Amino acid sequence: MAQKVKICETILRDAHQSLIATRMRLDEMLPILPAMDEVGFYSCECWGGATFDACIRFLDEDPWERLRVIRKNMPNTKLQMLFRGQNMLGYRHYADDAVEYFVQKSVDNGIDIIRIFDALNDIRNLETAIKATKKMGAHMQAAISYTTSPVHNVEYFVNYAKQLESAGADSICIKDMAGLINPTVATELVTALKGQLKIPVNLHTHYTSGLASMSCLKAIEAGVDIIDTAMSPLALGTSHPATESMVAALQGTPYDTGLDLKKLDIVRAHFAKLRQKYLDSGLLSPKVMGVDANTLLYQVPGGMLSNLVSQLKQAGKEDQFEDVLKEIPNVRKDSGYPPLVTPTSQIVGTQAVFNVIMGERYKMVTKEFRGLVKGEYGRTPAPISPEFRKQILGDEQPIDCRPADLIAPELDKLRADFPQEYLEQDEDVLTMAMFPQVAPKFFESRKNQKYGVDGKHSDKENKVHPA
Repeated sequence: MAQKVKICETILRDAHQSLIATRMRLDEMLPILPAMDEVGFYSCECWGGATFDACIRFLDEDPWERLRVIRKNMPNTKLQMLFRGQNMLGYRHYADDAVEYFVQKSVDNGIDIIRIFDALNDIRNLETAIKATKKMGAHMQAAISYTTSPVHNVEYFVNYAKQLESAGADSICIKDMAGLINPTVATELVTALKGQLKIPVNLHTHYTSGLASMSCLKAIEAGVDIIDTAMSPLALGTSHPATESMVAALQGTPYDTGLDLKKLDIVRAHFAKLRQKYLDSGLLSPKVMGVDANTLLYQVPGGMLSNLVSQLKQAGKEDQFEDVLKEIPNVRKDSGYPPLVTPTSQIVGTQAVFNVIMGERYKMVTKEFRGLVKGEYGRTPAPISPEFRKQILGDEQPIDCRPADLIAPELDKLRADFPQEYLEQDEDVLTMAMFPQVAPKFFESRKNQKYGVDGKHSDKENKVHPA
């Protein structure tokens, strides 16, 4: 039986992460938060992902304070975050005690729903975060990193989703970061998941390939419970389907979201002004607003494409871009078909660049690619051939256990090593743990602002920074 579809609004996190490299400031969000709270969204994704990094690296903002302010101004809406399992929001695996503490602090500061994913779909990398979320009484949404390959089919994803449900997930998210899911597969996958699971299913897809709205509609007809959308000024392109358009499309049908287009228009008007500001400043490039159907051929997410171009530019080899795109599927096959999402997209992409510009495959191997083949990131979806592993690792032994089993508890050491002159809140220890290179500069700036040492930070204009 058809049911009302719930909307997860992404404009405060993934929409601006996808289009303007996560540069929306808290003071740009603040005036519209009460109006957003009145709309009746199922949830609002506002934290996690790259927001944490961008806040301290570029915006001179405390991400924890951002979360507390959003919580205070949106008391009636569930707040949601994206969390990289054993990586938290950093770029390495952390010890279990640090992961547990991060989950605790996220919930304490206002998060209701934690969407947890692993780049390799290795459930072992999610177990600690799942248990910690359940212990804190938050909603634990486990995500499937969606991709296409000879090993990734409906049966593979349903089997993984059943494991996640058994591990304690409260809902499942199909996380299609590259916009690869097509309407036919969306129907098949959602039908299969709804037939096998007792918990709700959420579809998260990007507009990159131009398929997202059609795939969402077919998923809805197949029984999906929640879809991720973005307010129209920051929708489409590498972002998501437009919230107002999806709400309008479902009006008067059995799937009607119940959201009011007039209330949404108040929110839209605010972000329309910001969109213009971003266009004028050069922060929003028209390039990311269009459809890139190449995604379907090479399965390369939008952010990864721009990364490849800049790597080739630096090497003076821009003319070899097509060769690199063709090499990516080969590197992916050799390394066990990892889905291309942070950090595997960067690892596979960079290795493909080296293979092409060196003129010989794997003549030069990056430390990260060696780590992927070794098992430092977890178990790959398909086994890596012993011959290839030997070619990359030599006599080094691969890791077969859960990578975090090799990491000693580290929370006490992180606390002990923290520079006391910067400590203003317990959460600062986690900020430092995830971004040890960037955090000290941010803490110094925060301290100076607090004591009025540096008047320069009163200028809150959004500067354009390289992504």
